[in-house]
Amino acid sequence: MLTTYTVEGGQLSLRDGVPSPEALRQAVWIDLLQPTLEEERAVQTALSLEIPTREEMQEIESSSRLYREEDSLFLTANFLYGMDAGEYGSTAITFVLSPTALVTVRYVTPKAFAVFGARCQRAPVALLNSPDGVMLHLFEQIVDRLADILERIGSDMDRASQAAFRTARSDRKVTQKDRDLKDALITLGQVGEVTTRASETLLGLSRILTFISAEKSSAIRKENQGLIKTLVRDVRSLVEHAGFLNQKATFLLDAVLGIINVEQTNIIKTFTVVSVALMPPTLIASIYGMNFEFMPELRWAIGYPLALGLMVATGVLPIWYFRKRGWL
Repeated sequence: MLTTYTVEGGQLSLRDGVPSPEALRQAVWIDLLQPTLEEERAVQTALSLEIPTREEMQEIESSSRLYREEDSLFLTANFLYGMDAGEYGSTAITFVLSPTALVTVRYVTPKAFAVFGARCQRAPVALLNSPDGVMLHLFEQIVDRLADILERIGSDMDRASQAAFRTARSDRKVTQKDRDLKDALITLGQVGEVTTRASETLLGLSRILTFISAEKSSAIRKENQGLIKTLVRDVRSLVEHAGFLNQKATFLLDAVLGIINVEQTNIIKTFTVVSVALMPPTLIASIYGMNFEFMPELRWAIGYPLALGLMVATGVLPIWYFRKRGWL
């Protein structure tokens, strides 16, 4: 789908579909979502530039992701998407910054794009004043979205850790403890994956900002150059925060695994005590269960009660000893 954003008389003109070449040249932002060959050719013909294919967008070399062709910058990075739906992932998005328009090529819709598109309808003059301004304001929206995501998963991690430690101190049933600890493990695993993908997005933004900083004399208008410094500071602070969350998640994961090991040790200890307590009675029962012809105890009047008493005594004594040593 091809969407063009054009400012005409201080008002936003939003068009879907393939417009005329003249309309494409007048647009400030051209957004290509899962573009068809016809849409790609229309943009390439109107702006005289080459739109990268999806395979080219997947290249990991910096030279294939960040480069300049004549007066246009080609900037590609991986961006986090799908957090609200719960099926999150990373996708490559390309920003083609030409002197007359910004072209974005993407195959999914991160929420930052939808929010920024809605903002453009409310304040087109402020956000769509120039192609580089559109790109930098869009980066601001992406950074704000990442900050919200990191804040949310930080809160989720705090709740998971509190629930795990509260479970460890409680006297609830083992099955309930197992469910709580399992939920904590799942939450911490999701936190680790999201922070990793968020860090990947922030790293890609950092590379783009570093690249356009070197090209800003020709690619970025003077009135928008201050936005680059602000974005660099914001990205740097979020990278540090994402690293902190990742380290905290690793620590809490180790702590939860330690709690699980303690719970398993207690269970194994219980089975061990039961096994040791039952060994002497089993030995006595085995002795008197042998089919020898001459066993003096068989003719004793107190033989049966004596055997039962010995089995009870030898079963109680190990438990008493374990309690005295503090092992139970």
